[in-house]
Amino acid sequence: MVVGSINIDLVVHTRHIPRPGETIMGQSFQTFFGGKGANQAVAIAKLGNSVSMIGKVGLDVFGDQLVAELKRAGVDERTVLRVQGPSGVAVITTEESAENTIIVVAGANGEVRPGDIESNGDLLRSASIVLTQLEIPMEAVVALAEACERYKVPLILDPAPAAHLPQELLRCVEWLTPNETELLYLTKTNGPIETEKESRELAELLMSQGAQNVLLKLGVKGSYIATKDGLRKSIPPVKVAAKDTTAAGDAYNAAFAVALSEGLSPENAAQFASAAAAISVTRDGAQSSLANRKEVNELLIRNQS
Repeated sequence: MVVGSINIDLVVHTRHIPRPGETIMGQSFQTFFGGKGANQAVAIAKLGNSVSMIGKVGLDVFGDQLVAELKRAGVDERTVLRVQGPSGVAVITTEESAENTIIVVAGANGEVRPGDIESNGDLLRSASIVLTQLEIPMEAVVALAEACERYKVPLILDPAPAAHLPQELLRCVEWLTPNETELLYLTKTNGPIETEKESRELAELLMSQGAQNVLLKLGVKGSYIATKDGLRKSIPPVKVAAKDTTAAGDAYNAAFAVALSEGLSPENAAQFASAAAAISVTRDGAQSSLANRKEVNELLIRNQS
């Protein structure tokens, strides 16, 4: 199950991301289906697993399109509710280096409440694993975490966009999966992260703050796992020619959750997730960039040869 945001992404491609006060000409404009929650749900469905989505969209044309796309992708969208006002929107600028900036307007995502979690208790209890992010109100995320602890369902938290994480949230999270930007924010550290030793120290700092298991998503530097059982492991990246990094972290989280739910070890799950994320950065957009199971398996085989 995924609980989180559902957005329309408005994407501009430019030679470089403009500086404050600078006007530049864009190279292209496209619209994509996005939102970290919806991206993760669609990624799970494309990898062949069943997935339900709890979220909200507006009573606008975007809302119609977003719900229809979730259903088309194979996500059970029956717990996605329609509310007054606009749907969530993300304005994304990508430059030739494949880096991006993202501005999110919450819209209907800001209307997700703890009551929406409580009303879906039976569905939560039946989930093998739950994923969430921070594009919905923190009170709803905390309520979800507490419900997952109560029902003994593992929760993966993608702490994006970066925000302070209350103790009552952290203690209920099975896996905390920050990228480098979020990691530096959460640990109040100046970057960049250059060595495995730095990754280990920061992962252990998060664990000292209450996180049970930590998975650091470090982009071209790969990823790093630290578990409550004592595992400390650096996972090398799957090298590809990056085009657009939008939704790479969502692809990673979704594939990691799928692999864990199928019984893979955290190390093997992270390798599977690295391949899924690598495929996503070679394609434009969010949900349009996500890989299926066959593609991920083929890339893993090529990467090992």
